Amino acid sequence: MKIMLAALTALSLVMTASSAPQRGKMRKARASETEEEATATGKDAKITIDQFPKTGRVSTLSAPALQGATIIGQCYTKPRKWIVLEAKYSTFSKWQDQLTFTWHVLLETKSATEKDKTDKIAPYSYFSTSVTYANIPKGSHAASVCLHPSYLERYGEPKAIGLVIANKEGTILAGDCESEIKGIKSHPKTLEEAFWNNNEMMNAQDKNGEPMIERRQGLQDRSKTIWALVNPNDYEMVVQ
Repeated sequence: MKIMLAALTALSLVMTASSAPQRGKMRKARASETEEEATATGKDAKITIDQFPKTGRVSTLSAPALQGATIIGQCYTKPRKWIVLEAKYSTFSKWQDQLTFTWHVLLETKSATEKDKTDKIAPYSYFSTSVTYANIPKGSHAASVCLHPSYLERYGEPKAIGLVIANKEGTILAGDCESEIKGIKSHPKTLEEAFWNNNEMMNAQDKNGEPMIERRQGLQDRSKTIWALVNPNDYEMVVQ
């Protein structure tokens, strides 16, 4: 009897020892599956800016011409160019409910194409607007804002551009800055260091106490301009 009990005890110990590695393998497998799911979720939330808007004259374009009848004829015969800021981005989830693009643009007055010495304008003009797109499928897309030719003529070319992309919860997914202006860094380490978040810079004054940067309105989503007719499939629906 004692011999039988000893044998059963030994067998039980062997089975326990052999099952321990199996349980360890199962725990590792479950942990691996969880890690894969977390990685996939993180990847789905990922947004990349594949092509950033251009600063300077390369961002100015002549508007597309439409042929059609008109009662009064053509009024303004001088060629004019728009400021067209375009960004290419990619999404990686099957669908994104919403993405909000917030733009920050500085125009440099001395680069204005129709200068007026009597026009007392600050050296720089600041524009900002937000555009929200809805139902964004996985893949490559474009986002764009525009300024009417009169802004280029009076206030100048874009010399610093910032762009921030956030989801519907307000979480920032991507952002960057390009600048030709001395003292404004391109590609800041954090968006908190970007020029539009620098109160000292945005409120700077010259030696006479006049503002160096003047805030203005007029930056429009592409869909509200003639540019809505160009490559419309590259742009998702704008939330009004």
